Amino acid sequence: MSAADCQVLAASPAASSGAAHVEAPVAYGAILLASFGGPEGQDDVIPFLRNVTRGRGIPEERLEEVAHHYRAFGGVSPINDQNRALKAALEAELAARGIDLPVLWGNRNWAPYLSDALREADERGLRTLLAIGTSAYSSYSSCRQYREDYAAALAETGLEGTVTIDKVRQFFDHPGFVQPFVDGVRAGLAEVGGTAKTHVLFSTHSVPIADADRSGPRDLDFGAGGAYAAQHRAVAEVVMADHPGVGWDLVYQSRSGPPTQPWLEPDINDRIAELAADGVTGLVIVPLGFISDHMEVAWDLDTEALETADAHGMTAVRVPTPGVHPAFVSGLVDLVLERRDGVPTDERPALTALGPWFDVCRPGCCENVRLGFKPAVAGIAP
Repeated sequence: MSAADCQVLAASPAASSGAAHVEAPVAYGAILLASFGGPEGQDDVIPFLRNVTRGRGIPEERLEEVAHHYRAFGGVSPINDQNRALKAALEAELAARGIDLPVLWGNRNWAPYLSDALREADERGLRTLLAIGTSAYSSYSSCRQYREDYAAALAETGLEGTVTIDKVRQFFDHPGFVQPFVDGVRAGLAEVGGTAKTHVLFSTHSVPIADADRSGPRDLDFGAGGAYAAQHRAVAEVVMADHPGVGWDLVYQSRSGPPTQPWLEPDINDRIAELAADGVTGLVIVPLGFISDHMEVAWDLDTEALETADAHGMTAVRVPTPGVHPAFVSGLVDLVLERRDGVPTDERPALTALGPWFDVCRPGCCENVRLGFKPAVAGIAP
């Protein structure tokens, strides 16, 4: 692909070439911590869910069904407090290393919004941003949708051409992300007793199969489930390398589409029932797809999945998400320094053969079949 063919929206000069890995230093002005967002009170719940589902024609009755999960926790999603904690931890790690980079925080679906963060950046003269999305894997909802929302926020604020936004690579196999799960599985197996009657379930958010199959660059074949499933399987294999006698599966949770639309399976609760029928008595549940204990973890795992295991007479533990684990926080700062310093690709740590992942997403990466391609930063168009 020639330089003339590369169209990378709102990129720093170093990333505008479209190179898969950017090995030139970039003088970033700030880090943009970007997350999903969540309600912070009962009155916020339905407006928040309308934001999440905008343009999808979801009826109010279905929103009320989902709202039940939030209302069980007082209408407060844990995600915003977790992002405040992560922001503070990143700031502390940066300060400890003597790195002068402010951390701005913006959400896709609730205050503070990405547009708020961009306005703050512009007002402070911080116009070369490096985004850290709070999702480690490649798919429409976990990567491209973030990139589209960065582009939409630039358009909304009128800062296109003024503010640039690059992003760190998807960090599914970075040691800082993986280590907390290694620690958690080791402790979980010790708690339930790592025997032939113990099984490990690696759980992540289900997505439509059509979208999963299109995750990752479209010129690479990752098999069924695309890069999204392949990345999760590869990380699970790394985590289980020290436990060769213990069975494990990759399972899915939190599907929200109509029954007629195929989503990734098996569902975690269905798999728990099957394992119980096979004589498994101990479960270690690993929230592999999540960086913190937000609603899908608090409800779908800590409530529903643990209740399913209990109903089948199984002993089950859920291991921690990375949260503000020191290795994770340090790893995120290392990812920032990769881009700031232009670290050569062969010096970037990755624990699976799939990494290190791309700095600049490839053309057509992570297409949403229903919505098509919208403008997105940090990747070659479309």
